[in-house]
Amino acid sequence: MSVTLYGFWRSLAAYRVRVALNLKGIPFEEVSVNLAGGEQFGEAYSLLNPQHVVPLLKHDGNEVVQSLAILEYMEDIWPSPKLIPSTPLDKAEVRALALITIADTHPLIIPRVRNFLNKEWGLDEAAQTKWAQHWFAKGNEAIENTLIKLGKSKTYSFGDEVTIADIALASHVIGAKLFNVDMSSSPTLNDIFENCMKLSSFADAHPLKQPGAPKPS
Repeated sequence: MSVTLYGFWRSLAAYRVRVALNLKGIPFEEVSVNLAGGEQFGEAYSLLNPQHVVPLLKHDGNEVVQSLAILEYMEDIWPSPKLIPSTPLDKAEVRALALITIADTHPLIIPRVRNFLNKEWGLDEAAQTKWAQHWFAKGNEAIENTLIKLGKSKTYSFGDEVTIADIALASHVIGAKLFNVDMSSSPTLNDIFENCMKLSSFADAHPLKQPGAPKPS
């Protein structure tokens, strides 16, 4: 079995895949694609992923992109430990919670969006940070209220077993913290995040622990 993850240290989407690989105990090699240096637009990576983004998972000759698609592919190939429920409603709820950040929040704060805001409308770094903080805060509100409405959270979002929703929420909180977002209004989300980070699979995958990440000052 050969598994290669194409990622980048600060990519929250790559973080999600890294966590799932750790949870399932899958040995993998990570190849860093320097997004800050534009390596994703080079010929070699463009042939792998025409969208010019990470993550990309290569497994025994198969190539899968987009973090949620990768997580679902992994669940099918390596079903233990189970990260996606089997019943239709539970599966839909887990996926829907994960998508609040994967599909609605995260896409608004990625570098290529913030760079566009700068080039087209002259938003400086402070304004871009304010933009990101706004959308993270909206994501916090939606996630917190959804967790309360569902009423299924215990140690994690859906009881005492980790699901892909927890992987997504952990990536969300890490991103929010990197942008210094006030998390005080999201106690349920915070508790779930803290419980996740007690697991080495989550903690070891943290962006700031990856090669290339800035050293703590």
